[in-house]
Amino acid sequence: MARTMKALATFLVCTTFVFTFALAQSTSVLPQPQSLTSFIPNNTHTQNQGTCSFTVSIKTSCSSPKYTRDEISLSFGDAYGNQVYAPRLDDPRSKTFERCSTDTFEVSGPCTYQICYLYLYRSGYDGWKPETVKIYGYHVKAVSFYYNTFIPNGVWYGFNLCNTAASLASSA
Repeated sequence: MARTMKALATFLVCTTFVFTFALAQSTSVLPQPQSLTSFIPNNTHTQNQGTCSFTVSIKTSCSSPKYTRDEISLSFGDAYGNQVYAPRLDDPRSKTFERCSTDTFEVSGPCTYQICYLYLYRSGYDGWKPETVKIYGYHVKAVSFYYNTFIPNGVWYGFNLCNTAASLASSA
């Protein structure tokens, strides 16, 4: 009996060591935002498409400038070409996009399937560093995009995870 308990204790210690070592060696891979120079937002949708409302919550990083006077726009959509475009979310008089703040916007546009891409556009000289952008819709799951980097001036910058989402769905 003592021999069995000693063997079990040795096994547990070794197993714990292996799992601890494996966890220490693993890294989390988050996609990084990319510039998209050829992106042109679609500001129209056909009469046949429904109009849906989305809530967009943008958290500005605590390492962003204290405030920005830059023009900030966004566009997001699904893998089927449904795109929502929101020009000029910024309003310096209302203190949007201040350091360490979260701003929430109601955006309307064509109804979408699951949102899989998001691009932000910044035009100006102050600079701006969003931390996260979360999008909520009535018919779609909430989705979060993690930036935590400065948005370059004059270019659409963000994520297109549509192919990733499609490959994950097809491999399930």
